[in-house]
Amino acid sequence: MTSDQRVVVIGGGLAGLRLAQRLGPAAAVTVLGEETRAPYNRVLLAEVLAGRYAPEVTALPAPGPALRRGVRAVRIDRTDRTVLCDDGTVAQYDTLVLATGSNAVLPPLRGLFEPEGRDLPDGVHAFRTMDDCLALSAALRPGVRAVVIGGGLLGVSAARALAARGAQVVLAQQGERLMERQLDAEASALLHTHLTSLGVEIHTECRVRGLRIRPAGGPGAAHPAEKVPPAEQAHPAEQTRPAPRGGTRKVTGVELADGYRLEADLVVLACGVRPRTGLARAAGLDVRTGIVVDDHLRTGDPHIHAIGDCAEHAGQVYGLAGAALEQADVLAAVLTGGPATYTGTRALTRLTLGGAENASLDLAAFGETTALPGDDVVRLADATRRTYRKVVLRGDRLVGGVLLGELSTVGALARTWEGGEAPHDLFHLLTDDGGH
Repeated sequence: MTSDQRVVVIGGGLAGLRLAQRLGPAAAVTVLGEETRAPYNRVLLAEVLAGRYAPEVTALPAPGPALRRGVRAVRIDRTDRTVLCDDGTVAQYDTLVLATGSNAVLPPLRGLFEPEGRDLPDGVHAFRTMDDCLALSAALRPGVRAVVIGGGLLGVSAARALAARGAQVVLAQQGERLMERQLDAEASALLHTHLTSLGVEIHTECRVRGLRIRPAGGPGAAHPAEKVPPAEQAHPAEQTRPAPRGGTRKVTGVELADGYRLEADLVVLACGVRPRTGLARAAGLDVRTGIVVDDHLRTGDPHIHAIGDCAEHAGQVYGLAGAALEQADVLAAVLTGGPATYTGTRALTRLTLGGAENASLDLAAFGETTALPGDDVVRLADATRRTYRKVVLRGDRLVGGVLLGELSTVGALARTWEGGEAPHDLFHLLTDDGGH
């Protein structure tokens, strides 16, 4: 890549800005960022919601003039190599990088939207952007009843933050256990106990069917956990019944698949994220779950690359900050003529549920946390210190692990795992005192 080659990056998040930073100020880079806010680290949103961080603490390094904020790309013309923006401007590129990220998944709940509408009812919040976070924070007050839908990493973080702010929190998880993608059954049970001790009411194997909505000033909702008589259960067609003209739709509760109702002043949708692939699909690029890229993070069009949450490499969409940063670094090397290739990211999930010393919990998970037949498993648990450590060994290789409560050894374990090395002194790696 020469200094006069035009690189346009669609997406002003972690991946896009990291790429611009790595390419350097001498490169002809333009970053189109849809959000009007200064760029921020989404990983810290739960800390902002909990009141532990001010929003400005989450700021990413200043991107300089390369970033155009509040500009949304609406169409890619691959023939002319241009990007049409919603403000009428056109950005020409020699290399285009899609770093469009992901959107919060909005589940198909009855009552969530009006016919032909896309506005969430008052009191219903996604939890993906800083605007989502600040709107939810503004709605909080001590004793407010909040239902968090989703028991993954995002839902657990949101539930813990809401409880820290004095809300009465119910967490509804459709799966069998919390954070089932990252944690084994024992670690998930410990996390369940921790959240319960903080006042979070948890329902697993619990599917939310719909929302209870009323216009502002309308009748109240049912008592919490009240059984809905069959005659009163909403018919699917009721979700198409619009609110009266001029009325504000307000959530009053959620309806579970088994017919129970839970009162709610707030509902948080923490059901995961979905890669943003609309631009790529409309441009005729190969899209499966994400935008398909090769080992040079290149799409089927040699002039277009994709990185971050929107990219799918070797059938994998990571959706993690570590992978986004690694992909940006590799692509910067590729674009500047380096020999770099991307072979995948060995992702470590780390979560700090902060608070007072006796009310905090740190956890980390990496690799395969559920053993296969023939694998060896080593566990260390300390009920007094509320710690749990488990590693999975396949032959003489460390293939995964989970740590809760004390993470002083996670760095050494992760390096052994990432390097594919045989652990020479496993007990030393599992303990923070070297086994003494």
